[in-house]
Amino acid sequence: MTPNEPILLADARDGIATLTLNRVPARNSLSLDLMAALKDALDGAARDPNVRVVVIAANGPAFCAGHDLKELRGNPGRAFYERTFAVCSRLMTTIVHLPKPVIAKVHAMATAAGCQLVASCDLAVAAETARFATPGVNIGLFCSTPMVALSRAVPRKHAMAMLLTGEPIDAAQALAHGLINRAVAPGALDDTVTTLAARIAGKSPLTLAIGKDAFYRQAEMSLEDAYAYASEVMVRNMMARDAEEGIDAFLAKRPPVWTGS
Repeated sequence: MTPNEPILLADARDGIATLTLNRVPARNSLSLDLMAALKDALDGAARDPNVRVVVIAANGPAFCAGHDLKELRGNPGRAFYERTFAVCSRLMTTIVHLPKPVIAKVHAMATAAGCQLVASCDLAVAAETARFATPGVNIGLFCSTPMVALSRAVPRKHAMAMLLTGEPIDAAQALAHGLINRAVAPGALDDTVTTLAARIAGKSPLTLAIGKDAFYRQAEMSLEDAYAYASEVMVRNMMARDAEEGIDAFLAKRPPVWTGS
């Protein structure tokens, strides 16, 4: 990476926007500038009707080493700390609330806020050599904000083990715990993610947006409230043109033509 090279690379083709963390010398740690750039790119993808799916990837030997500790120690004081963690929280909630699916493509180590980033994405595919950790406890800084995403992605006792020990888990354990969807050979990572993203990009964008929003909303409700809410979502979805087209295409045994309405 040269001094003038962007800290975030963006590429969009075939309905898939790929956002690549590119702070290679800093192991893609989440500086304020990188978090702002990533959030801006996600907001842009949300507005772009040609984007159906977002992939978050990274360059270099690490996927993401968490927060930039040098930046934090170089700016001591409550105001900077509050700003940093507020920006990070907005970034993670932007991923959750984005009306398009977000896939993490994890080729290497993801620690602390980097693990939080993976857990915040809707789907995650990792190389078998990737590892995941929330090691803040080892340096006297409990991974409290990563805990929010982690505890919503994996069972409670697995999350607590990662948070209390700081020990990394491998891709096989991450898969077993539900932190990632697939663990593949490093050489197969690109093709696996591209195939998955293309499969999702072929669906109705309206249906994807409705479904993703409903998934996260109902997860915080009681069983009765979730069914009442989901039933209303189904009714609203049934009234959409894409639902009519999809059902008609299925009955006629032809490919659907989505309009996003």
